[in-house]
Amino acid sequence: MSHGDLETGAGLRELVERLYPLCRSITGDGVRRTLEIVGEHIPLEIHEVPTGTRVLDWTVPQEWNIRDAYIKDASGRRVVDFGESNLHVVGYSVPVSRKMPLAELREHLHTLPDRPSWVPYRTSYYSPTWGFCLAQETLDAMPDGEYEVCIDSTLADGSLTYAEHVVPGEVADEVIISCHTCHPSLANDNVAGIAIAAAFARTLQTPQKPHYTYRFLFMPGTIGAITWLARNDDRVGRIKAGLVLACAGDPGSLTYKRSRRGDAEIDRVLAYVLADRAHKIVDFSPYGYDERQFCSPGFNLGVGSLTRTPYAGYPEYHTSADNLDFVSTAAMEETLRTLRDAQAVLDRNRSYVNLSPYGEPQLGKRGLYDSLGGRSDAKQAQMAMLWVLNLSDGEHSLLDVAERSGLPFDSVVAAAQALHDAGLLKD
Repeated sequence: MSHGDLETGAGLRELVERLYPLCRSITGDGVRRTLEIVGEHIPLEIHEVPTGTRVLDWTVPQEWNIRDAYIKDASGRRVVDFGESNLHVVGYSVPVSRKMPLAELREHLHTLPDRPSWVPYRTSYYSPTWGFCLAQETLDAMPDGEYEVCIDSTLADGSLTYAEHVVPGEVADEVIISCHTCHPSLANDNVAGIAIAAAFARTLQTPQKPHYTYRFLFMPGTIGAITWLARNDDRVGRIKAGLVLACAGDPGSLTYKRSRRGDAEIDRVLAYVLADRAHKIVDFSPYGYDERQFCSPGFNLGVGSLTRTPYAGYPEYHTSADNLDFVSTAAMEETLRTLRDAQAVLDRNRSYVNLSPYGEPQLGKRGLYDSLGGRSDAKQAQMAMLWVLNLSDGEHSLLDVAERSGLPFDSVVAAAQALHDAGLLKD
């Protein structure tokens, strides 16, 4: 795939298909390979944080890698095979090589009885154990008897891997876009998010710098965000806004989860951008993805979460049914378009001060009315100027003007620029 294609639906689909088979976890070579592929599209700064490093109230765990795993029946046939799906092994399973009766093995098996053909996704990051996930119908077909069990994995001192991509802006204040890299073959949660984040980063690489500096974070869930926050205390004060991106490709409508603040600028921007498309807006709760780390009370950042159907809100969530057929190219394109629209509003949302606040300034003598002559939207443009002048008291932003006036944000921005150029506003 040529790297210029990533922003298209076909390009997003192709990247998702490349990333989907990889066995990812919160650490390990699957994460590194994922970042290597993303790095073909955008330059990444890779960070390796050693096992045992204290990060806030947590400690970076040992690194987990897996080569093979299976359950063999008495004939030597693999009835469960990691090679067929990396969901078959409980994430972070310790190594095991044993023979045991089915009655004992059952204690280590996970199924979905109500979805008998699906394989669940399970992990056990912080307590040493092992297990297999399989379809209920596979388990039902396993006769009593002895089975050979093998998990060829390693848990050893290593590091936690995460990556950053920075698009410099006109100002040092930052907008962060975060997605998690710790899930194995789950296409919607969160391979689609990784691909869309990379595509969004590419759209910002134009000769015209964005206003804010955009920092993209590709990192494992929970422990990754905690590690980043612990290592970037000096940068936290510059974070103007942020979005955690997950479940970004399913056919459901868009959902925005507000920041803990509830009225942060990003909350208002997303409400405005989503108003003309099918969507839901939900209040913050301290459960979900990494917005709960960025919005923990000590940081309390203006960071929300953008998904389609939220976590645990669709039957396919954390199962083998979250596969390549479940993600929609059109849905991924709409999610990417929403990010771009939000960036367009956020980057242009300024507060101005009217330099002629006593009575209406005379627009005609400044040529501002003449500039509207013949325009089909002359009346709208004139109203936008009047609204901008009236609300430019240093306390209202252009988004305030658009919301209160009901005028399009683009018209308000154009009016503010014309008034600024005419010497009637200062920022």
